[in-house]
Amino acid sequence: MIKLKRVYDPYADSDGKRILVDRLWPRGIKKEAARLDLWLKDIAPSDALRKWFSHDPSRWQEFKKRYRKELADSQETISDLRRESRRKTVTLLFSAKDTERNNAVALKEIIEG
Repeated sequence: MIKLKRVYDPYADSDGKRILVDRLWPRGIKKEAARLDLWLKDIAPSDALRKWFSHDPSRWQEFKKRYRKELADSQETISDLRRESRRKTVTLLFSAKDTERNNAVALKEIIEG
């Protein structure tokens, strides 16, 4: 099972394995407070794609297409996440304020797709 959660939200035992999927460290949060099991910076969108998207809802569909292309070289990591999420709960953590349109949402769709 894959869950999504803002990194700023409180830790819960039900989170399972907590994986930060942002390239940049979230502002204002200490590493201990994040309670991460893993930080997958390299699976996050490139800086260029992140800046282009700028959380503009009208660019969401195109962002997902471009992000999927960027992830072409990360198929092994995606397969690992897919396998792990079948065995236990994996929570993808993100820092974006928009909880419906962000890289973690897109990544979850790709992993489950």
